[in-house]
Amino acid sequence: MRYLISHALLTQTFGELRRCGGGERECQVVWLSPWQSPDVITEVAHSTHVASGMGFRVDESWVARLWKHLSDAGLGVRVQVHTHPGHAFHSQTDDEWPLIRTPGFLSLVLPDFGTGEMGFKGAYLAEVDPRGQWHQADIHDKLAVLP
Repeated sequence: MRYLISHALLTQTFGELRRCGGGERECQVVWLSPWQSPDVITEVAHSTHVASGMGFRVDESWVARLWKHLSDAGLGVRVQVHTHPGHAFHSQTDDEWPLIRTPGFLSLVLPDFGTGEMGFKGAYLAEVDPRGQWHQADIHDKLAVLP
């Protein structure tokens, strides 16, 4: 599936990551879409987490509130987006502790704590395969930004 995200929601994503991370800490948001149109991202949710320059830990109570919101609003989590210092890649921690491990789930990693050019330049996209393993996916095959 190829997910579509508006330029406005991409701008919101980068704004959250930059505000929260301050160019010094990792940060995470998740992209949500309705079950009736799963390919169209309609909401950016900023996770409550504790972060450092080398990682973050999502607050369990935030996850519980997220599941309730998803149920109430008929939404699903499609992509987790987070930052790394320097080069973007999918770390062993990223592999072991995703929000979701369903085949097709995407994890987008942005370099330089998300402080660079807004977009996917230098980003790394990982996808869960049918065996539950992560592998690199082509960003432009999986994500598109709408005006």
